Amino acid sequence: MLNQLSNAVALYLAPILSLTAVLLTLFSYLSPAVMLHTQVSLLVVKPSLLLLPSPSKDKVDGPSVLLGPLGSCSRTNSTASINCTVPVLNPHYDLSVLPNDTSRWLSAPTAATPAFIAIALGFSFIFFVLFTLIAFRAKLGARLGAALDRPTVQRASAWIGIFGFMIGVSSFLVIRLWFGKAVDDFNQTIELEGDNGPHLIAELSNGFTMVWVGYAFHSIPLVCALAKIHVTAAPPSKA
Repeated sequence: MLNQLSNAVALYLAPILSLTAVLLTLFSYLSPAVMLHTQVSLLVVKPSLLLLPSPSKDKVDGPSVLLGPLGSCSRTNSTASINCTVPVLNPHYDLSVLPNDTSRWLSAPTAATPAFIAIALGFSFIFFVLFTLIAFRAKLGARLGAALDRPTVQRASAWIGIFGFMIGVSSFLVIRLWFGKAVDDFNQTIELEGDNGPHLIAELSNGFTMVWVGYAFHSIPLVCALAKIHVTAAPPSKA
């Protein structure tokens, strides 16, 4: 029973989780400029009365902006059409719908950060392909199966997975810190203006949740790959 469960995890669950991790991270990376314009972002500025001296949860309409690693999308109110910037590694966010005294806090991180995320995504995709092929090597024919069964191939796959994980997590942590500071500065500016300030609030958005879930999924096949290398590299026990 235990052997069947471990085989099912290694053969089916781990590759599915690896693919899911790549897709979740990719969606967070491309949104909102390329896809999911109003559904996914890393930071969102939206209408709200929560920062007023007497906070209220009443609904209020107004401008909103969604920011991501490659660009931004904005609209003047909830019924207006969404406008998105051209996706680039060093985006200039379109903050024209926001008041000038608040928009100065919202800027994109350096171009190196989105570039490193792209590199991490490339490593993660290669790891997914290699890990899946290695998992199903017994069904791929004797020649290809023998090539994939070589320790050097499996070690290379594990190292690629490690690089993808470390570079990706580090890059998103940089953006998390950058946007976290922007959210604090933006909201403090709104609070200082009191009742005369714009009815807006900045928040970290669901894109980060997707990223952390994605890398949590990525860690499972990575641990499987490392565990296999550890077991095969262990010296045989002496009787």
